[in-house]
Amino acid sequence: MSATASNSSKMMTSPGDMFNLENPVFCCYLFWATVLVVKMLLMSLLTAVQRFRYKIFPNQEDLFFKNLEVQFDDPHVERVRRAHRNDMENILPYFIMSLIYISTNPNPAVACNLFRVASLARIIHTLVYAVYPVPQPSRILAFATMLLITFYMAAVVALRTLTYV
Repeated sequence: MSATASNSSKMMTSPGDMFNLENPVFCCYLFWATVLVVKMLLMSLLTAVQRFRYKIFPNQEDLFFKNLEVQFDDPHVERVRRAHRNDMENILPYFIMSLIYISTNPNPAVACNLFRVASLARIIHTLVYAVYPVPQPSRILAFATMLLITFYMAAVVALRTLTYV
């Protein structure tokens, strides 16, 4: 094997090296992804809390109290449901893009800080949208933070793989 071929094979990192618990970037991703999954699960519970708090139920069999009617449009419940839907629309693509980004063997400090900031932004988004509504621009700033981080990771992946297209 020539020296050039030997050097290029040493520079390449196998997927097994990137997606294991010895890679600090992957460990950081796993931690913050777990935080976001738990946050999304808690949104379901928050929806249930709002339904019981305001006695708003979407199905006849759920009516625990007499003299209630099925309702679908309570603003308190719908606000939480919109926040939960927004999570699914933004966090799920972020998870996929983050894993693809990890495969580019990014700088650990940069990658871990991106994961931290994106996760905290989504938590803040939920707090200012569904838990304690705060006027704009608080929600758009929290939303845009994760969106921009996801686009940044997509740009890094695209630029690092463009020569192979």
